Amino acid sequence: MQLGMVGLGKMGGNMAARLREKGHEVVGYDVVSPERDVDDLASLVDRLAAPRVIWVMVPAGEPTESTITELAGLLQEGDLVIEGGNTHYVADRPRADLLAAKGIGYIDAGVSGGVWGRQNGYGIMVGGEAADIERARPVFDSLTPDVGGGFVHAGPIGAGHFVKMVHNGIEYGMMQAFGEGFELMAASGIVDDVPGTFESWREGTVVRSWLLDLLSRALEEDPGLEGLRGYAQDSGEGRWTVQAAVDLAVPAPAITAALFARFASRQDDSPSMKVVAALRNQFGGHAVTKADGATNADQA
Repeated sequence: MQLGMVGLGKMGGNMAARLREKGHEVVGYDVVSPERDVDDLASLVDRLAAPRVIWVMVPAGEPTESTITELAGLLQEGDLVIEGGNTHYVADRPRADLLAAKGIGYIDAGVSGGVWGRQNGYGIMVGGEAADIERARPVFDSLTPDVGGGFVHAGPIGAGHFVKMVHNGIEYGMMQAFGEGFELMAASGIVDDVPGTFESWREGTVVRSWLLDLLSRALEEDPGLEGLRGYAQDSGEGRWTVQAAVDLAVPAPAITAALFARFASRQDDSPSMKVVAALRNQFGGHAVTKADGATNADQA
């Protein structure tokens, strides 16, 4: 099918490339990328045949807000907008209502897979009307892994971004646990081969996972993680997950502690946070070296 892609950064650019490789026609627009096919949103809309489908993959907050507002003035009844950034789920309903007033559909889509998604496929979590999601299903099927799975229609508008928020909160906890295990083994005076231990866990153990694969890869490249600063930024979803847990009176001590550990990482060069920084660099390209300060967060 034909699709407009707004935002051609680390995620959007790779998603557009994967869709083209799967046979879809993608017309891309980005404010700065030389890879764009058109120079503005109006030209993007003109290039697409009605009824249009446009995927917005720009940073959360004002960039997304202004893009949706501008599209609301350019699109026509029957068109469909998919918003795939790391948006706070509470913003989805107002955007959907703005577009619905003009007969334009809206899907909120949480996307996970980082810089490896083009090769391995992405996890896609969506919220919205069933008819809209079925219409865009060829795109979702092409973005998700070839072996199947990786997709869920989680519920009505807002549900896609809500479950992506929870996903990232869980990710915080898993990464923190690996980091603390690394620091404990390194400090023990008993374990001679910490990288080899993580490598041995990749097969047959209950903690095997893609995050463990990425950690093993990072330790192979830098066994002591000496080239990294123990600093990890939080991109918003962890905070929103903790706030939702407070609002719903659901205990979430592991995720909350992992979020606070990231705050602590900005004060000390913690070995466990070097692991978290290494993992973020592996799946999202968020390198923080000894000489660097904070890095911009991106969706995972």
